[in-house]
Amino acid sequence: MKIQKVTIDHRPKVYALLQRAFPGSAYEAALVQKLHENDKPLLEWVCIHTNKVIAYVAFSHAFHGREVCGLHLAPMAVAPDFQKQGVGSELLRFALRQEAIASQTLYVLGEPGYYRRFGFEPCQVPVCPFDSGNTHFLSMRNTASNSFTVGYEPEFMTGVAPAATQGKKRRKG
Repeated sequence: MKIQKVTIDHRPKVYALLQRAFPGSAYEAALVQKLHENDKPLLEWVCIHTNKVIAYVAFSHAFHGREVCGLHLAPMAVAPDFQKQGVGSELLRFALRQEAIASQTLYVLGEPGYYRRFGFEPCQVPVCPFDSGNTHFLSMRNTASNSFTVGYEPEFMTGVAPAATQGKKRRKG
């Protein structure tokens, strides 16, 4: 198993993985494809096993008005046949150690029980536009004290409406 930065060659495999990892939702694959097509800055990695992309994680800019105020972790996915084996955790721990991420304020809209294991904490400020009450919105290294609605790249707002748990680590029970 190897972790690599995403290349143009990985992209079709990433889109296919996102479709398999989020059955019934075209949002995640379409989102990443639009971010790529529009040349939005992304920090993204894949986990490769026997020449197959089995996991993916991406970080995009978070905004306070027009100013970048951190990074959003979304989406993160693991191929269904590799879930519950620690692959996603290993990939996320790797990403969190990378220099471009290690000192940034990070936000994630996801399952609190999962993301708290990596140092994310519930956050009241800023407000997430996709999560009424911020019940699934977490942050890391967040020093914001004034209330504002955190911004996302415009691609997050287009196409299929984002689910209330966008970015959530979904597990089959």
